[in-house]
Amino acid sequence: MYKVILYYNFHTIEDPEAFCRAHKKACQALNLFGRVYIAAEGINGTLAGTAEQVDAYKQYLWDIPGFAPTEFKEDQTDYVPFVKLIVKTREEIVSLKTRETYDVNKEGGRHLSPEQWKAVLDSDEDIILIDVRNDYETRIGHFEGAIRPERENFYDFPEWLDEAGLDKNKKVLMYCTGGIRCEKFSVLMKKKGFKDVNQLQGGIINYAKTVGDAHYKGKCFVFDDRLTVPIEENQEQPLTNCEITGEPCDTYLNCANPDCNRLFICSVEGAKKYDGCCCEDCMKSPRKRPLDPDNIYMPTRKWYQYFDEKR
Repeated sequence: MYKVILYYNFHTIEDPEAFCRAHKKACQALNLFGRVYIAAEGINGTLAGTAEQVDAYKQYLWDIPGFAPTEFKEDQTDYVPFVKLIVKTREEIVSLKTRETYDVNKEGGRHLSPEQWKAVLDSDEDIILIDVRNDYETRIGHFEGAIRPERENFYDFPEWLDEAGLDKNKKVLMYCTGGIRCEKFSVLMKKKGFKDVNQLQGGIINYAKTVGDAHYKGKCFVFDDRLTVPIEENQEQPLTNCEITGEPCDTYLNCANPDCNRLFICSVEGAKKYDGCCCEDCMKSPRKRPLDPDNIYMPTRKWYQYFDEKR
């Protein structure tokens, strides 16, 4: 059994390049796999390894001045869902691509614990509930009644907010996978004049581990080889359908045409019908990967780059 951790910390790093080099060496020494992004504003990562390796990494990060408050969301898996280790610098650890400055530690929304979040959803309070994730994530799972903006990229959310016409006097609750996107979007909403902005502490993953699946339907998309993790314990059927056959399905597949490589929801029958491709045109590609009927959902790896650009 292995551990997968998801974490972030908005703490100023004076020399991101030097921090990155030291961090990569530490991760390599522990034989961890996953992705870690470092910027002047802080760190954002997801890593996997044995319990001993992961626990050693957590202590390593906590021992760095300023990073002791880092919170980790943990999950267990039968295998390491990453093919390699990536540790690199970025301008921001999560970006809305605006000219705004975001001091998430002073200007962000109020953090609601999973218990507080559930209590609000249990009540009849009139709220605005926003899913701050990309559209391909929300299709397979979400909180009941949430507004799910049809946006493929997080950096498209400021434009959506300007167009949404939401009541700025209403109480706002927002959530994402692990919490990091809410940190910046809550600041943006407050800058836009929203009076009562709240975010789910630790995101969906922490909520499920703490209070279960109350008010949540379906699964949660994750950015590793697993692609999805179950949240709703007694889910009767998928929330969405195969894009080829139309049958209920919530399993993702990368198009077998490497020039497309689009991630789409596809059943076993759909994969066989289009030979692992998303459309008939992609089936004609001379570079099409052969479909292995025994390993239809084997990750093709190239999608890491796809998601690095979309988050």
